[in-house]
Amino acid sequence: MSELKALMIAPAPAVVDGPDIYLDTKFATGMTVQANFFPGQFDCLLRRFTGTIPFGTTRYDPETANFGLKVIEADAPITVADLAGYDIIQCSADDDRNLALEPLLRGTEARLAGTLEYTLATRLDINAAEQGRNWPRRLVRNLRLRLRHRKRLRFLAEMDSLQANGYPALGLCSHYDPGCLLYLDNRMTPRLFATKDDMAARRDHLLSDAPLRLMFSGRLEAMKGAQDLIPVARMLRKKDVPFSLDIFGTGSLESRIAADIARYDLAGQVTLHEPVDFESELVPHMRWNADVFLCCHRQADPSCSYIEAMACGLTVAGFDNEMWAALREASRGGAVAPMGNHAALAERVAQMHRNRAGTAQTCEQALDFARGHGFEELSARRMASCPDCRRLREDLSSPSC
Repeated sequence: MSELKALMIAPAPAVVDGPDIYLDTKFATGMTVQANFFPGQFDCLLRRFTGTIPFGTTRYDPETANFGLKVIEADAPITVADLAGYDIIQCSADDDRNLALEPLLRGTEARLAGTLEYTLATRLDINAAEQGRNWPRRLVRNLRLRLRHRKRLRFLAEMDSLQANGYPALGLCSHYDPGCLLYLDNRMTPRLFATKDDMAARRDHLLSDAPLRLMFSGRLEAMKGAQDLIPVARMLRKKDVPFSLDIFGTGSLESRIAADIARYDLAGQVTLHEPVDFESELVPHMRWNADVFLCCHRQADPSCSYIEAMACGLTVAGFDNEMWAALREASRGGAVAPMGNHAALAERVAQMHRNRAGTAQTCEQALDFARGHGFEELSARRMASCPDCRRLREDLSSPSC
């Protein structure tokens, strides 16, 4: 039996600098792990990116990498030649550029395996959250989103198998693939998880009545609720909650956040950091210098920040978007507040301050849940769920093999 060949068409950026190609470090790590679990050749197709990758880059080395890589121009269409020779094509149904893939595979035996992250409701919420767009432009975009959603539903119906990133997407994908796999995307490998010593140190900190250590990491954009961080911090100060808040990231709201820190005299409690490397800096900070992940997401994207923070032993306080509300219910690893209600979210954090022992226990519950969703376990499940991987296992177990 010939070796299985899979091609993942991913939306991750690829920066081409002469003969060198640079990838987002988290993405490169993820590809390496996934390729380890795939029983055959595993390649990736990316589009060229001309901007700056904010959270660290890794140079792709074809001599040492365990996955192949092809980079096409940002506006180049995917062709039959790009897909030729593969048994499995994996792609995101969220990327509009992929919605025309199925006709290219007609007449071949290749299987189409798709993922989905955003539901229509999430896309509409993101559109509503975007700043600098007046209501006529929002209305036009809403109409376009609804039209594209019809195409996306047809694309989902054409898939041989589906995987849903997050609880909202699972509800939709299950209509088209009853065996749809739920996964919670993240890049937490075993060595990155909080240890017993980390958790003991956090518990000691919490029980000492030292300031509650809050943190946020991610894009400083309206869809991520970055505009809500300073108002919540002001509410906490008004409630006399001893706290610190470290904000890691960059984005269109960065200067506004910096100005508000100065305007409201929060420099002693709130610190705005440049983006840092995930494994060597952000993860250690979460494990050793934080207690609560303050998540003000106003829409239900399945952000990897949830599981990554929980895997570092943090409890999460956030608005009740569909994703966090479901994840909190499943994990018991945090608290929810009504959408956009700064006072209510600050009160949830204040309750964490008042019940330090309970907060330490919630941190443990968050970590326990995250252990079942680490990246290696996730990758093994995702690779095993591919239709041709299932076929391969059946063939290998048959007497004729």
